[in-house]
Amino acid sequence: MEQEFDERAGDIKESIQRFEQMLASEENFYFDLDVYERLVEHYLNEADLDRAFKAAEAGLDHFPYALELMLDRAQILANYQRFDESLDQLDKAGLFNPGDLDVQYMRGSVLNMAGRFEESIETLQEMLDRTDDKDDVYFQMAQSYQNWGKFDEAVTFYKKAIDLNPANEGALYELSFCLDVAGNLEEHLPYYESLIDKDPYSYNAWYNLGIAYSKLSRFVEAAEAYDYAIIIKDDFASAHFNLGNTYMNLGLFEKAEAAYRETLKYEEATADTYCHLGASLERQDRLPEAIKEYREAVKLDPLWDEAWYGIGACMSELGKWYEAVPFLQKAIKLNDNNADYHIILAETEYKIGNVIASVDAFEKAAEIDPTNADVYLLWSLIPFDQGDFAQAYQTIQAGLSELPQEADLYYRAVVYQIYAGNYRDALLNLETALTLDYDSHVQLFEFFPELEKQKALYKIIQQYREK
Repeated sequence: MEQEFDERAGDIKESIQRFEQMLASEENFYFDLDVYERLVEHYLNEADLDRAFKAAEAGLDHFPYALELMLDRAQILANYQRFDESLDQLDKAGLFNPGDLDVQYMRGSVLNMAGRFEESIETLQEMLDRTDDKDDVYFQMAQSYQNWGKFDEAVTFYKKAIDLNPANEGALYELSFCLDVAGNLEEHLPYYESLIDKDPYSYNAWYNLGIAYSKLSRFVEAAEAYDYAIIIKDDFASAHFNLGNTYMNLGLFEKAEAAYRETLKYEEATADTYCHLGASLERQDRLPEAIKEYREAVKLDPLWDEAWYGIGACMSELGKWYEAVPFLQKAIKLNDNNADYHIILAETEYKIGNVIASVDAFEKAAEIDPTNADVYLLWSLIPFDQGDFAQAYQTIQAGLSELPQEADLYYRAVVYQIYAGNYRDALLNLETALTLDYDSHVQLFEFFPELEKQKALYKIIQQYREK
């Protein structure tokens, strides 16, 4: 039985309910064209592709020549990576709507998604003389070049898009990405400055200048640029967030905390923001407060592994080792490929006497990130604490096989060889360590608290310096 429903103004919720009831009962149904279009739009906004596709197909059953529904169906097919079907749908749309620019634009976009970059660019190029929205076309052409790996060409077309529309946020962001990948970011800083010269009150221009400085690790200048963006637009959540990240890189953790709290004022809270806020508190040694913010992140997204890790790391630092372990294990369950998670778990397991579990965790960390010096430095402390200096040295040697230029590993080798009585080898490693990084020799004194040994080491080090 076919049922008919007229859409009353603003009554889309009722239509959604009826549509889903009919899907469940497999009834035939009918809505006005604009209702089908709004149903598809609703489901796309909810990222529910399956229902969006069913709504588009149902609409086309009743309105087979409806351009908007044909474009929606083509887009959804492309999102499913069913590119040939998507292009067939666009052929049909073009047949009934010859010369329509939306059809041609989407064809260029789908060809890009399908990896047919040259065809995509040619399709888009053909419509430039017929469209008023040239900045959108230039942006899509730049996307195709970027996905093709032709970053210089992508930069050219992103700039064309920005010249026509300086407020094109997507083009500004992707431009900095391409310049960074191509290694051309620093030489293009004058371009960003020229955008500000054209419009000093463009918060987007200041924001993207901040991004450029951040990628170049010029954090003081990045902070200034983000500050200007915020002065112009005080509710600019992304600028507050990036400013917080910049302050973290500068070691200004209280300012970072303030910036993250401002972020939460102006956008919907996310697990990511709460994790960054927690990290800023953690770096201030305000560990109970940090745990509170990490817990907020878990509430918002129980699958956010960084939040579980943050709680576990803070509890471990507070000496609550038994409580910390389950949180660290949960983080690893969600993301088994992060060496830092395994390192903290290894340290925590060792502190509660689980030596085997600790060694297993260190082994996993070394497997994931064999070029992380901390893995070997911390792992070697287990046999060292047990008086097995030879095994401690072997662990360091494993690290040196991966990191032959890492001074800290040579200094630690010196420590273990001295404890083992291998003074000649210790001196050879000491000379290598001093050559790589002289100033780091102070770490040796942590392992030799006796004043006489410190004096002897200092004398040897001074002799090396005088050579």
